[in-house]
Amino acid sequence: MPSVSELRVRYAETDQMGVVYHANYLIWCEIGRTDFIRQHGGSYAEMEKDGVLLAVSDVHLRLHASARYDDVVRVETRLAEVRSRQVTFDYAITKGES
Repeated sequence: MPSVSELRVRYAETDQMGVVYHANYLIWCEIGRTDFIRQHGGSYAEMEKDGVLLAVSDVHLRLHASARYDDVVRVETRLAEVRSRQVTFDYAITKGES
């Protein structure tokens, strides 16, 4: 079951033209992943305490349109695959309701 996180683009996440800097999309994925874990009954802190550490080993982003300052963005996070030493999350970042 996916989780959904909504946030408003902050000025610090944009360039002088109000367009979101590309690295910030990865931060939003982290917010989505953290919310996904929390919405499914856990937390990163609890996982780390139990010795489970998640390291990002591969990232692919495909941008179709840029988010801009003060836009509401919606981060939908899904657990795509669980293997013995790998967990894969899929994300869809779209414009949310203003």
